[in-house]
Amino acid sequence: MHAINISAGDHAWDGSYKHRRPPRFLRVAPDSPTRLLRTAQQSQCSDCGNHIEWYDRTTGHNPVPLHPHELPAAAVPPHQRWHVDTGIAHPSGDGSPWCRVRHRALCPATPTEPAGSTMDALRRSLALTSRRLQDTGHFTPRPPSCADPPTQDAAAPDVRPVVQFLCLRYLAPGPLEHIPCVAQTRARRRCPYPVLGPDALPGIWILAPLHADHDPGHLPLSELWLALYDLTHLPYSEQLRWRAQRCTAHATAPDAADIARTTWEPFDPRTHHQHIRHHLPAPPHPAHQGYG
Repeated sequence: MHAINISAGDHAWDGSYKHRRPPRFLRVAPDSPTRLLRTAQQSQCSDCGNHIEWYDRTTGHNPVPLHPHELPAAAVPPHQRWHVDTGIAHPSGDGSPWCRVRHRALCPATPTEPAGSTMDALRRSLALTSRRLQDTGHFTPRPPSCADPPTQDAAAPDVRPVVQFLCLRYLAPGPLEHIPCVAQTRARRRCPYPVLGPDALPGIWILAPLHADHDPGHLPLSELWLALYDLTHLPYSEQLRWRAQRCTAHATAPDAADIARTTWEPFDPRTHHQHIRHHLPAPPHPAHQGYG
């Protein structure tokens, strides 16, 4: 038997590297109704078309889009360094010679200050890729109106309505009729149908106490009432469909994977006060299915 020649430098007694970086685990959030792996979820920047990877932060909210590849830490300013540990993105370096960078620092569609030769060169490379994607028809940038949407009427209740199901309240990502399905089609694309489709059972708009500890025996001020879209009267399976953010077709297709994460936010009156509406919306057009 030949003896194994092991260097005493970067190798341990078993031949493995001493400074090996910890593995990056794929995981599913324990409170998520989806089967979407929450680490390195690939997507496409809606401004430049380049690939990005979404990671959860340490706070558990507002995932951050990172550039898919690592960069030399010496070429990245300290305040722009990120590292990923067990599937969570941390806004700092981890002491290694490599780091991750937030995509916004490299996005060619976002104006930014020069950050060094390496990052500037990568930014120019991403700009060429963006132009190539547009020329071949694989990417169409958002029009300027989408980047800066006009100010909506503050009295409109469906800008980001509060939705109640499964005895909990959530802030919707947008108008009810525009909440997208997160399922993946057979063509490996995102489902184009909304959660609130024409064949879906509609909810009803109600006024409910803003705070759960409010005494219903007293006449409250209007500021203590909350207009919300209530689904608690629907069947349990229908409420689960809303929680999973799936259209009616994919609700009966449990084998279909999720291509995106759900976008419900647990409603908090303190942090979501700008979305609170104290009056019921005006009766919609009869053809509109979003209001009960």
